[in-house]
Amino acid sequence: MAAAQLLPGLSALVIAIVAGVLVANLTSLPAALAPGLQLSSKKLLRAGIVLLGLQVALGELLGLGAPMLLVVAGVVVIGILGTVALGRALGVEKGLTILVACGFSICGAAAVAAAAGVIDPEEEHEERTVTAIALVVLCGTLMIAAVPALAALLALPAETAGLWAGASIHEVAQVVAAGGALGGSALTLAVIVKLARVLMLAPVMAVLSLQQRREGAAEGKRPPLMPLFVLGFLAMVVLRTLVPLPGPMLETASLLQTALLAAAMFALGTGVRVRRLLQVGARPVALAAASTLLVASVALAGVLLAS
Repeated sequence: MAAAQLLPGLSALVIAIVAGVLVANLTSLPAALAPGLQLSSKKLLRAGIVLLGLQVALGELLGLGAPMLLVVAGVVVIGILGTVALGRALGVEKGLTILVACGFSICGAAAVAAAAGVIDPEEEHEERTVTAIALVVLCGTLMIAAVPALAALLALPAETAGLWAGASIHEVAQVVAAGGALGGSALTLAVIVKLARVLMLAPVMAVLSLQQRREGAAEGKRPPLMPLFVLGFLAMVVLRTLVPLPGPMLETASLLQTALLAAAMFALGTGVRVRRLLQVGARPVALAAASTLLVASVALAGVLLAS
């Protein structure tokens, strides 16, 4: 978390997962740490996603207006469905494709981890979770410079550029970095639009859960209709919207949320072996690039129409 303050555009989550990968591959972790790592990668992860809901106040999102909210929904829906279609065309494994689709279309690493918690609750495929997060970092970091540069090239007003940044860039930290580079009121608008995309985490996870439930029924399994952590996330959104929570409480909750998710990301990172990660190949990278281009294009078209 301290390092994240010194590295604009990189969140504590990203730094934590990289640290986990490095520690696991450069040293031998004591077996005594296994229970704590398992707790972090499951329970702390879900607790962090619940607290993420306190960042979203529906009143602020409604201030964007119906056209912009439709753009946000369109970016998420088209981004996910389009990425899934691209993944199928490129021959990328289904699970990894879903994680990339959710991470790139909703809110980066947190969305990847949430989707992994739904489609891989036993964490049998941690490598694909880390692969998806690595792709989020790569493409999202490139977007920090690309969006302001393209906005200047297209002569977009600062407000329009801010809306585009919020609707297209993957991570919240990356949106803040790009919004700050755009200047003016762009940063505020970018963050509000990004939080509107964060809110889409709940319905998307519900749909994924229903799909898993249908697939599990054929195998005699009955996953929950709605994961508890998604219900908790929605409860925190309602609380933030209806109750005037004091600033210090929200700041504390934000710090705690970051700490919980960073702990979870570190634990996920320790389950990855670099040699296996390097065997992923070029297809997932091509999928990530195509998904980034798709989300950015839909977001730009939508913002221009809404404006």
